[in-house]
Amino acid sequence: MVVYKMTDKTMDNQSDFSPHLKRKRRFLLFQGRPETVSLLLLIVIFAGVSFINPSFLQISSLVDIARASVVTGLFALGVFTVLAAGGIDISFPAIAALAMYGVSTFVLDVFPEMPIALIVFSSVLIGLILGSVNGVLVHGLRVPALIVTIGTQYFYRGILLVFVGTVWLMEMPSQMTDFGKWSLLDIESNNGVTVSLPVYFLVLPIAAFTTWFIFNRTLMGRAIFAVGGNAGVAERLGYDLRKVRVFAFGYAGGLAGLAGIIQASANRMANPFDFAGTEIGVIAAVVLGGARITGGTGSVIGTILGVLLVTVVNNVLVLVGIPSTWQRVVVGAFILLAAAFFVLRDRKSAR
Repeated sequence: MVVYKMTDKTMDNQSDFSPHLKRKRRFLLFQGRPETVSLLLLIVIFAGVSFINPSFLQISSLVDIARASVVTGLFALGVFTVLAAGGIDISFPAIAALAMYGVSTFVLDVFPEMPIALIVFSSVLIGLILGSVNGVLVHGLRVPALIVTIGTQYFYRGILLVFVGTVWLMEMPSQMTDFGKWSLLDIESNNGVTVSLPVYFLVLPIAAFTTWFIFNRTLMGRAIFAVGGNAGVAERLGYDLRKVRVFAFGYAGGLAGLAGIIQASANRMANPFDFAGTEIGVIAAVVLGGARITGGTGSVIGTILGVLLVTVVNNVLVLVGIPSTWQRVVVGAFILLAAAFFVLRDRKSAR
């Protein structure tokens, strides 16, 4: 009896001719990089919209998308951090509104000459404190983070509306409006309108790099993924669950405070009801970027791609004649598509 030994070279040759193995290779590529789904959707949307409306590819349109992505991107990076740690946070809009409106009111009424750097720092600090409260409560009460952040969302909103104020601030401090006007570059579109890429846009890539560094170059990043993957195992391995959860929620709160003050500076007004209802869109962006609600997975690149996908959908549908009321329908369809992909991926992995 002759026995043939399959060598590595033989297997390579076989894989070159086996359609099944080729499909498996392609699937493994998607499995390792789930954000590829969002990237492909972005490419399809860009191609389709530019075919229907060639003016979409103007630099001014891309600048508009970049500018519109800043606040959502900051929120999404915070939500991604919390999701990676195995939690979920829906209180970030209330944190952003309280920090933004509280700081703006304080500057107008108490300290009109406060430097913009201190204004930004104060808003971030307030968000950091409020977010850390979420982390302490989630760890201390031992209840799902969703329940805790629903409660704190109403609590923070209540503090804002009862003790801080309910009146729209239509005249902002000059240093905040100047910050919102500072421009990196000005671009004139084909219709003669000048579009500016603001300086505050730089905040998003800086925050993205910081988040990437935390997850890929620090022990805290490893701890966040470990706790999100399996908190019980992570605790037995020596990770401090309390420290990880407080850091994750505090970091998300700090980014929310930063997003709030940027929103107020860019719009040159402060509304105590700002950001209400933004939770779903932000969480959708993070999920579309490859993060699981159950925790332990995701990436910064995927989160940014998810933010771009949601921002593009919200801004370009009208360019192709689709009413803006269809935005939620399209985003919901994308979420279902991503969910189907993740379920298929998990089934393939189980096999």
